[in-house]
Amino acid sequence: MKTIVHLSLACFLIGIVAAKPAENQPNGNNRGHKLSHADHFHGDGHNADYDHDAFLGEEEARTFQDLSPEESKARLGEIVDKIDTNNDEKVDVNELKLWVENQQKTYVFKDVDTQWTGHNVDGDDKITFDEYNKTSYSGLPEEELLKLDEAEQIDFKQMIRRDKRRWKAADKDGDGNLNKEELTAFLHPEEFDHMREVVIDETMEDVDKNQDGSVSLEEYIGDMFVAQNGEKEPDWVKTEREQFSTHRDKNKDGKMDREEIGDWIMPRDYDHAEAEAKHLIHESDKDKDEKLTKQEILDQYDLFVGSQVTDFGEALIKHDEF
Repeated sequence: MKTIVHLSLACFLIGIVAAKPAENQPNGNNRGHKLSHADHFHGDGHNADYDHDAFLGEEEARTFQDLSPEESKARLGEIVDKIDTNNDEKVDVNELKLWVENQQKTYVFKDVDTQWTGHNVDGDDKITFDEYNKTSYSGLPEEELLKLDEAEQIDFKQMIRRDKRRWKAADKDGDGNLNKEELTAFLHPEEFDHMREVVIDETMEDVDKNQDGSVSLEEYIGDMFVAQNGEKEPDWVKTEREQFSTHRDKNKDGKMDREEIGDWIMPRDYDHAEAEAKHLIHESDKDKDEKLTKQEILDQYDLFVGSQVTDFGEALIKHDEF
């Protein structure tokens, strides 16, 4: 599931001033619950950036990009010691799953801490919508808002409406304000089952262009890829078309209804952390005992963390594709 990131009004205003088409890359609009903003596979090709983000967290993964292979392996070795909680010198799937889950929680908590400080003007134990409103771009002076054309003003009002709807869903105690846990649900609704319906609503509004209450194949593809200047459809788009037909459209009526959209963006029967742990073990387990020694992990360090050399190699491959 593609991770949903809260689109603040600040980001929205920047977007409507300098709007651009959907990114011509896999999952350009990233929806749902994923472990990285990167896509795990580009068509039939594997993208190690996803594994780096899942294993380290996106912020920490970036710090490894400037390390030499030697430095990268040294830091990875220290991480392996932390993952091996029972000190048996092996990393099993449960230990690896727990590590991945903790890295993702760390990212969420850091983001919430930053947002809490930024929006909690009076420093108490709750944030009012007025505080949130004034500390976002929705608090712009009226003269700035009037500079927007009519269509942009309508879009701006729609974003305020969406924020209020998500705010209400996150406000579990119904007092109109958000405590820190409720703010977490507001900012990261994909982490909370009680936010499922509002996430589906937002996805429908974004993807269901003809507003018929469902998402067609072309709407699904259009959310991720828009051909420009006669651009040929890349292989990953063909794969997504197959995914839609074989997995997304469960009742085979040629479109996704609300239930199918929910299964797409917030699947209840899929554990992303466990799937990633099993993937990392499968790729690195030389002796096939379903556990990893430190050496097995270090031998595949570029799968777990990357470095200057692996990033440079990926850059060369991308350059050759042009």
